[in-house]
Amino acid sequence: MMYGGSGTQSKRDLEIEYQAQIPILRPSIHARRANITVKFQDLYGFTVEGNVDDVNVLNEVREKVRQQGRVWWALEANKGANWYLQTHISSTLKSSLKFSVLVNAITLKRLIRKGIPPNLRPKVWFSLSGAAKKKSTVPESYYNDLTRAVVDKVTPATKQIDHDLPRTFPGHPWLDTPEGHAVLRRVLVGYSFRDSDVGYCQGLNYVAALLLLVMKTEEDAFWMLAVLLENVLVNDCYTSNLSGCHVEQRVFKDLLAKKSPRIAAHLEALEFDVSLVCTEWFLCLFSKSLPSETTLRVWDVLFYEGAKVLFNVALAIFKMNEDELLMAHHVGDVINIIHRTTHHLFDPDELLTAAFDKIGFMTTTTISKERKKQEPAVMAELDERSRRLNSTYGDEK
Repeated sequence: MMYGGSGTQSKRDLEIEYQAQIPILRPSIHARRANITVKFQDLYGFTVEGNVDDVNVLNEVREKVRQQGRVWWALEANKGANWYLQTHISSTLKSSLKFSVLVNAITLKRLIRKGIPPNLRPKVWFSLSGAAKKKSTVPESYYNDLTRAVVDKVTPATKQIDHDLPRTFPGHPWLDTPEGHAVLRRVLVGYSFRDSDVGYCQGLNYVAALLLLVMKTEEDAFWMLAVLLENVLVNDCYTSNLSGCHVEQRVFKDLLAKKSPRIAAHLEALEFDVSLVCTEWFLCLFSKSLPSETTLRVWDVLFYEGAKVLFNVALAIFKMNEDELLMAHHVGDVINIIHRTTHHLFDPDELLTAAFDKIGFMTTTTISKERKKQEPAVMAELDERSRRLNSTYGDEK
């Protein structure tokens, strides 16, 4: 049941139900004594490997999730089930802004950075991201009509999707099943026909898969994917030449030099290209790099504050490892440090505290200016690459 869904359960009943959904992880006595690696499933069904210390961190995180759940329940009880929708501040209303709206907006931003409770996440995301509004602009049967119309069509995009389905979170108890593959395929193929400029790009399979696990219904996952690609993220991030992704990487490199100049200088001396780790981060939105519960905390902020959070998080990962990175002597050392850190970032608060407190304030306007500055160089580079490819192809003919 979604929080505030019926309004008939007592706070205590909701608390008991929620605790049942977020079990405490209990490694064996042998594992605790030997401090060996243990395997367990996280809240979204992914198998996680870690030592007992990692398990303890996850249990602490889950206790914080329960506490956050109680905060959201109290707000829903006091302000109403959809109180968080009364937070939009438009420029025309700022002069006569209701104090209650301002309080709600400040409260909501703080709460979202602390994490949306898993049961409430689907409806909060759907409302605040703009997905609900986007869905409301088309006929109710839009998604079903779209998926039926394209079911037997074969395109380069559908061929790539079919190739990637079994490679999308292999071993997951639902995603890696015939049913999971079929649902994920419908969402990805449907979107490839909705936006032929994007079609399908590797990386979207991981994003859509995680959306399915959160949103529960494939149609809601489809609309979340649509609002993500059409409104939240930078344009052209997933087009055939990945120009938007190349721009993001250049912007990140500049921001790293400004926010962490010692790290940037050291990486440049090692001839380390940040795209070696950042390409996957920006294309998969950290879904392949961070534990699922940490990724979804990043996405909580992404769907409310926008794509700037991706830069905060990427910069934080480097900043958290500054001392170790400065000791690295080879490109491979840097990659290993980053991969080891991201795969064991089980505490979302550790990452997000670094992202917002250590990195500092960055506005969407600042990021937009950086993108505009980088776009000409990226387009010139892509044009030159295209000319070289065409020249090579012409010589072979």
